[in-house]
Amino acid sequence: MAIIITDECINCGACEPECPNTAIYEGADDWRYKDGTQLKGNVVLPNGKSVNADETQIPVSDEFYYIVPDKCTECKGFHDEPQCAAVCPVDCCIPDDEHVESEETLLEKQRFMHPSD
Repeated sequence: MAIIITDECINCGACEPECPNTAIYEGADDWRYKDGTQLKGNVVLPNGKSVNADETQIPVSDEFYYIVPDKCTECKGFHDEPQCAAVCPVDCCIPDDEHVESEETLLEKQRFMHPSD
């Protein structure tokens, strides 16, 4: 399951540098699948969605920091717990009930974005 940042976010920015997938962006900032990953050009994500990793995407939120669900792995493959939730001073990084994924799926997504050399 991906993590979501609730509207209780105080825009402190503590979460953004902690994300190993660069899945967290400041409100109103555009994002790309390639940011912080090894994805390039046209790719098919593990969930079957076809995207161009280099294309700019519309922000998920204009008001506060947000997490891109397609890039969030709950830090699986990197850490024992989601780092955004661990550093959030107001506990607004919570599981996203709209994007439920198994640990196996999260690890597959992590390996897809960060294949070993």
